[in-house]
Amino acid sequence: MRIQVQGADIYAYTGGKAFDAAKPTAIFIHGVLCDHSVWALQSRYMANHGWNVLALDLPGHCKSGGTPPRSVEDAATFIGQLMDAAGLQQAALVGHSWGSLIAMEAAARLQDRISHLVLVGTAFPMKVAPALLDSALNTPEKAIAMVNTFSRATLSPPNGAGSWVFGAGMALGRRVLASNADVNLLHAGFTACDSYAGGEAAMGAITAPVLFVLGEQDQMTPPKAAKGLVDAAKAAGKTVKVQTIPNGHNQMTESPDPTLFAIRDFLK
Repeated sequence: MRIQVQGADIYAYTGGKAFDAAKPTAIFIHGVLCDHSVWALQSRYMANHGWNVLALDLPGHCKSGGTPPRSVEDAATFIGQLMDAAGLQQAALVGHSWGSLIAMEAAARLQDRISHLVLVGTAFPMKVAPALLDSALNTPEKAIAMVNTFSRATLSPPNGAGSWVFGAGMALGRRVLASNADVNLLHAGFTACDSYAGGEAAMGAITAPVLFVLGEQDQMTPPKAAKGLVDAAKAAGKTVKVQTIPNGHNQMTESPDPTLFAIRDFLK
């Protein structure tokens, strides 16, 4: 599905089902140097079980036109514009890594327009090592390899029928990076994560119930790095659920079923 947002042609995967704005809707937001495909299992399941699904390519990424967001705040503004363009009064937001920060900031701004907030592989602050930022800018192939090494708890998940998730991650990163000749999407995304300072304030402002889905062996955003957000949500009286699942940072592909079931049960 393609949606015109502020003059840009934005792509959203709908899980193979026709979009119907009258249905409950879940918007899936990917992380740095990813696209809609990282949500393949989760988005398709939800689309076949009563939900509208919009699994996005963020602006300037892969199938989406427009200018890539340079900050979490810019991307959160885009989410509100997307909902307006799609005719959505309300939606659930599901975000991974950088996408989790975008979802959180958007939920703080959109208030009651967000029915549920799911943060997968999140942390705050989401600081990026200076060496990785430098490599993302100057030696992106090396940086992609570093990210995939630290993002994976296993090379081939036991329930993945032997799929080589490291190789798939490398291929995806190269493809997304090559999709925009004008902007280094790896460096831009990492810079946005590193510079975001509004996490605890955003958590205090949201009105939706919040689910944290954290990877037991996540080296990019370890479960303890989400504690500040969890505490802020509880202190503000939010409805909070924390679910820890096996494997590392890329839960959607390394632990696809536990990630799906956590999202599915929460959205019920």
